[in-house]
Parts: sequence; structure tokens; C-alpha cells
Amino acid sequence: MPETAGICPVSGTVGQRVGLITVKALLTGTALRRLNGRAYRFCAEPDCDVVYFDRDAGSVFGKGDLEVRVGLKESSDPIPICYCFDLTLSDLRRGIDVEAVIGAEIRAGHCACEVKNPQGSCCLGNVSVALARLLHGAEPGS
Repeated sequence: MPETAGICPVSGTVGQRVGLITVKALLTGTALRRLNGRAYRFCAEPDCDVVYFDRDAGSVFGKGDLEVRVGLKESSDPIPICYCFDLTLSDLRRGIDVEAVIGAEIRAGHCACEVKNPQGSCCLGNVSVALARLLHGAEPGS
């Protein structure tokens, strides 16, 4: 695999691997018809429109190609922070203990992050970062 395979073709940041099931589940119907890659990565750079890319296949999907808003790439409400249970940054601002809600749902076996979260991984890390930023007066997306 070439050294550049994991680098976003627009932002130049290293993308994290994401399962094909996640990409397929979140693309719009029109975008799904363009799917031709097999080894997608997620670009977490907030200012980059690219969400998924497979450089070897020359395949790139941007924010407009997804059925959901990508919380890391949004600066206006609603900013999703938990895709399984429809929790947003506004819920954190209102004082809802989002971490406790998500933890209880995970224990109940209701989590589907590998399919619903654009990053294809558990959202608790993103929730913790968003909470820390709020506590320090720095809004996510700012």
C-alpha cells in the first residue's frame, strides 16, 4: 500500500480506517451508486468537506453525500454527538448527562456505533471532548 493511501486528498490529514458497512449505511442513494472503493478512511479535519476517501480507488465522499450531519464537521445546530440515540451538543448545553444516557444504552445492548456513527466507532470519545470544550468555554466547531 502506498504511503499516501491513508492521507486525505484534500486536507492532507491522516484518515482513520472505517468499515465498509458504515460507509454504505450512511451514504445517500445517489452517492452509494458511486461507491467503488473497499478500504475507506474517515477524514476528521473539521474544515475539510471530505468525510470518506479511498485513495487507491480514487473515491471521495463529502458531507453532502451522507444521510447524516457529521458532528465533527459542523459548527451550527444541530450538532450530533451520538448517532445511536439522537443526542446533540444542545443536549450537553442543557445539562443532560449524555455520558450516563449512552452508558446505560450500551449496557442494555442498544448501541450501533459501527453502523450509525460516521467514524464507525463508539461516540463516547467525541462526547468527552465536546463536554471538556464546553466546560472550558470552547464550543466544538469554533
